[in-house]
This record gives sequence, C-alpha cells and structure tokens, in this order.
Amino acid sequence: MTPLHTLLEHHQSPWIDYVSRPFLRDGELRDLIDGGIVGVTSNPTIFQGAISDGDAYDEQLREVLRKQEDPKEVFLALAREDIREACDQFREVFDRGESTRDGWVSLEVDPNLAFDAQATTTEARRLHQMIDRPNLFVKIPGTEPGLEAIEETIASGIPVNVTLLFSLQRHREAAEAYLRGLRRLRDGGGDLRSVASVASFFVSRVDTEADRRLDELGGHDQLKGKLAIANAKLAYQTYKELFSGSEWEELEAEGASPQRCLWASTSTKNPDYRDVIYVEELIGPQTVNTMPRETVEAFQDHGRVEDTLERDLDEAHRTLERFEQAGIDYDDVVRVLEREGVEKFADSFKQLLEGVAEKRDQLVAA
Repeated sequence: MTPLHTLLEHHQSPWIDYVSRPFLRDGELRDLIDGGIVGVTSNPTIFQGAISDGDAYDEQLREVLRKQEDPKEVFLALAREDIREACDQFREVFDRGESTRDGWVSLEVDPNLAFDAQATTTEARRLHQMIDRPNLFVKIPGTEPGLEAIEETIASGIPVNVTLLFSLQRHREAAEAYLRGLRRLRDGGGDLRSVASVASFFVSRVDTEADRRLDELGGHDQLKGKLAIANAKLAYQTYKELFSGSEWEELEAEGASPQRCLWASTSTKNPDYRDVIYVEELIGPQTVNTMPRETVEAFQDHGRVEDTLERDLDEAHRTLERFEQAGIDYDDVVRVLEREGVEKFADSFKQLLEGVAEKRDQLVAA
C-alpha cells in the first residue's frame, strides 16, 4: 500500500500531470499505475518539454515530415501516438470502472481557440476522432465561449475535461453546461454512459496571485496561502449541490456520471508552504487530484491522508470575506488568472510549434 492507494480508499483519484514518450516506453507509467496512479493529464507546456528534449521523437518526425510540414499537424501526429499509448496503458483501469470511471487521458484543444466556441467544438471532435479511444478526455478551457463548446461537445457524445477554472461562478457555469449537454445527448437518443467530465479547478496559482496582492497591500500576512484551498473547498460544495436532487438522479438513472472536481496546479510554488499542501488539504470523495511528477514523489514519500475537503467550511467562507475586507477583489483575481492561464498555454503552444519547426529543420538539414 502506498499513500496513493490510500487516497483511492478515500475515494479520491490520483492522476499524474505529465506525459512523454520515454515515460510511456520505459515502464515509468506502468510502475506508477501499479503504485496507484489512475489517470493522466497533459498540456502544451508538458508536450513542449517532452518533444524539445532529447531525440525520442526524431525517428517518427522523419517519417511524418515525408508527408507533412505544417508544425501543428506534425505535433498532432506525434501527440496522437503518445496519447493513444497512454490510453491503452490505462484501459484496464478504465474498463473496471462503473458510474465514475478512472483511466482517463487528457489532450487539450489548441489554446489559441479558447475564445472561439465553434472552432473549439470542431477541434474537440477532430481530436476525439484522431485518438479513437473511449478513455480520451478532450480538454476545453472554461472561458465564457468555452461553455458553449463544452455543452456542444458533451451533446455530441465526447467526454470533456474542462480546464483553466479559477472562479466559483465559472465552475458552476461549466457544471451547468455539462448538464445541458447531457440532457441534449439523452433527448437525441445518445448513451449517457459514453460520456463523462471533470472540472479542472486550479489551485496553487490562486495563492500565487492572491499572495502577490497581499504583499502589495502589506499588513495581512495571516491571509497568505489561504485563498486557494478555501476556493476549492467551496467549489466542491457547488459540485455536491448540482449533482444531487431529483433532476440529477433522473440523469444518473440513465447512466450519467457527475462532473467531478479535479484539483489542478497542485505543485507548491511558494517554498514556505508544505510541498504537498494542495494534496493533503483537498482530500474528499469523488474528486481527482492531478499532480506533476515531483509532487507525486513527495506525496508518496511523506503524504498524509485524511478527509480534509469538507473540514472548516465556515472558515472557508470567512476567508473569502476577509480577503474582501482586506481590499482584495476576488472577481478580479480569478479574471486575471483565467486570462493569464489562456495566454500561458497559448505561449507554450507557440513555443511547442516553434520547437517542432526547429526539429524539422535540423532533421531536414542532417
């Protein structure tokens, strides 16, 4: 038994936020699955590092470049192989699931489409068809236009990981979009058991931005490192509210699964905070925590497991009130984080495509 296995006993699913070809081919992912990891997420930053470092992709690059030169299409050809292999490695985990499955692998739509609902929907369908695995989550940013894309994608029978959620209101809207999509899928004769969703609620970045603003104000050090966990705890209460009651039970009876909260951005950015704080403080049933490799290793080494997600809920409410009293505008914090989150992923995607182009040029010149 590892601490990750103990998380599973508490009905929280530990996933890893990392993918690369050596990671898949050298047995590291298999070892992590044996150790309790039950899903994987990826994003442009992760792929950018994986493809740029070393020569693991060079052989396939040479083959792809005989038919394709566009950097984005070249990247998708590389990503297709990695994501399909990850899906296959998790297939046993996926197949043994029932109403709430694990074994999911996430691939993100082009973040440059984050504010174009139609283009995002089209890209989601393309990725779903390209990977052709039942345990693929297409990641769609939870921007305002993204809400429309989420509903449309779910209504089309495609599982969705809603990413870049920071605000309680936007999280609620993403859950409502999922519910609308489920109803449309059902009304169109679709199988509700074929789709699922998670809401990737970002954690540590909230503290980074809030702490920066507290430093600018001065005099409120007792609030540092408090907003992110309070924010996530309150998001879980939204989950419990929306995925209960007679209307939800009707969908559930027809095979629908709830949109679980997935805690993302769970590495600790501030060295003054415990390195596994965003895991230990957010443990609760029917949730997911996706961790980078270093956080997985730290949690396996010294993580403590106990149900903490619904502890001190009154204090979580008071924390948001105290930030407001201190002059920190919560709505502005989460608005800035959403905008910067999309920009960071778009920049990483640009760097990814530039890296692919550089690799292409090197191989062509060799």
